[in-house]
Amino acid sequence: MKKKVLIIGSGLGGLTTALRLASDGYEVEIVEKYHQAGGRLNQLQKDGFKWDMAPTFFSMSFEFKEFADYVGIDMPFEFIELDPLYQVNFAGSDKFYTVYKDLKKLAEEFKDLEPDFERRMQQYLKSAATIYHDTEYRIVKKNFTSLTDYLLQLTRVPIRNAPKMLRTIWKEMEKYFTSYEVKVIFSLVAFFLGATPFDTPAVFSMLTYTELVHDGYYNVRGGMYKIVEGLLDEMKKQNIRIHYDTEIVDYLEGKDGLRGFIDQKGEIWKADLFVVNSDAAWFRGQIFNRKGYTENKLDRKKWTLGPFTMYLGIKGKLDHIHHHNYFLGNNFQEYASKIFKNSIGLEKPYYYLNMPSRHNPDTAPEGHEALFILCPVPDLRYKPDWSDREELANNIISDLSQRIGYDIQSNLVSKTIYDPVNWKNMFNLYKGSGLGLAHDLNQVGGFRPNNRDEKFGNVYYVGSSTVPGTGLPMAVISSKLVTQRINHEQKSVYKKQSANQ
Repeated sequence: MKKKVLIIGSGLGGLTTALRLASDGYEVEIVEKYHQAGGRLNQLQKDGFKWDMAPTFFSMSFEFKEFADYVGIDMPFEFIELDPLYQVNFAGSDKFYTVYKDLKKLAEEFKDLEPDFERRMQQYLKSAATIYHDTEYRIVKKNFTSLTDYLLQLTRVPIRNAPKMLRTIWKEMEKYFTSYEVKVIFSLVAFFLGATPFDTPAVFSMLTYTELVHDGYYNVRGGMYKIVEGLLDEMKKQNIRIHYDTEIVDYLEGKDGLRGFIDQKGEIWKADLFVVNSDAAWFRGQIFNRKGYTENKLDRKKWTLGPFTMYLGIKGKLDHIHHHNYFLGNNFQEYASKIFKNSIGLEKPYYYLNMPSRHNPDTAPEGHEALFILCPVPDLRYKPDWSDREELANNIISDLSQRIGYDIQSNLVSKTIYDPVNWKNMFNLYKGSGLGLAHDLNQVGGFRPNNRDEKFGNVYYVGSSTVPGTGLPMAVISSKLVTQRINHEQKSVYKKQSANQ
C-alpha cells in the first residue's frame, strides 16, 4: 500500500517535491492557503495585463533539467536565455550600462571605467568558480543530520576558500576592481539573496560565476508562471490534488508522530508523511509553538529585505528599455547599510524594473507595456506602517519617468501595489521578509532550520528558509534534498519495523 504524503504549500519547492515523491511511488496531496499555486512564483492578471508577481528570471537551468530527468518528463516549459542579462542606470546619468555574458563585450562596455576590466574579471570569475565547485556537492547539495555533521563537512571544503567566509562581497569586489560603478553593478547579486553586498559573505560571489559563465540567466516563454502551469499539468497526470484557500492553523499529535494538520475550517488533513513548504522557521514557531522559534527569537534572526512591488500597465511602447533594469542612486554604501533598519528615507529609492511585454507580447494589450517594479524595503520589524505606500509609489514612478524620458503617470491604465503587509498576508512571509532567512554564515548549511523536524519523525521541510537557501534553483535543489532524505529515512524505518515483526 502506498504511503500518503501531505504537502503544505504549493511554491516551487512544494510542487517539485510532489512530483519527485509521486514518481517514487508515494500518494501525494497538497493544501494551499492562496487561491492559486506557485507561492511567490505567482501571477497577477488585471485590466488585460499579466505580470509575474515576484521572480522574473532564474539561473542554474540545469537544476530544472535534473528535476525533469528524475521524474521522467519532458521539460514542461520553454527556457529563453537572456543575453544581454540586464542594464543598470545611476541617478543623474543618461548612461545605461549593459551586462553581457560575452566577456569581450563586457570589457568594451566598461573600458572607460576599468581599463583592465577583462583581466580583472577573469581573475574574479576564476576565484568565484573555485568556491562554487568546491562547495557544490560538499555543502549546497547535501543534507546534514546535525550541526556537527555540517561542521565536519565544512572541514572538507579546501582551506583556500576560508578567507571568503570572513569578508563580504563588497570587500571581495575591492580586491579586483577599482571603479565604483563596476563594484556596485557586480555586487548586485547580493540583492538576489534579499541582502546587500556589505553584509553578504564573499562565498556568494559564486553567483556572479553562475550569472556570467556557468549557465547564465533565463526567462520562460509566456512568462515565469508557465513553470507553475507546466508543473500543474504534470501533476494532473499523476493524480496529485491541490486544495486551495486552505490554511493550516494547528496540528494533531499522535503516539508515533504527527497524525495530521487542522485547517481554518476545522478539517483535519491526515497522512503518513508531511512536507511543509511554508517558511521552515515561521512554521515551527506559529504552528508547532516551538520554544526555539518564538516571535522574540525569530525577530533576533537576520531576515531578507521586504518586497515593495508595483504592477503597472501603460499606454505606449518603450522600445528603448531592456527586459531587466536596475535604477540606482549615487549613495550605494549608505543606502544599502541603512535600508534594512529603515534608517534612510525612501524619497530616492533604489529599484528594479522588469518589462515582461518586451519578450512576451501577450502580457499587455496591443500598443501597451506591462511593467513590474520591485523596491527592496525594510521588513515589518522596522517599518510596520505602510500608510505611505502611495507616496513611495509616486516617488518611483516620477523617478523612472525622468530616467527613461516617458511620462508614466499620464499614460497609466492599471496600477497595483503590494507592500510587505500584503506579502505577509498572502504567503505567511515572516514580518513581510521577501525571501525568508538571510544567508549569514550562522544561518546557512547546518545552522539553517533543518529539513527534517526535530520532534516529529514524519515531518519534513522544503523551501527558502531550510537548506540550501533562497532562489528558484535552490528551491528545486531543496526538493531533491528532502526527497532523498524521505526515501532514505523511510526505507530505514520500514526495515526496522520489518525486523521487529
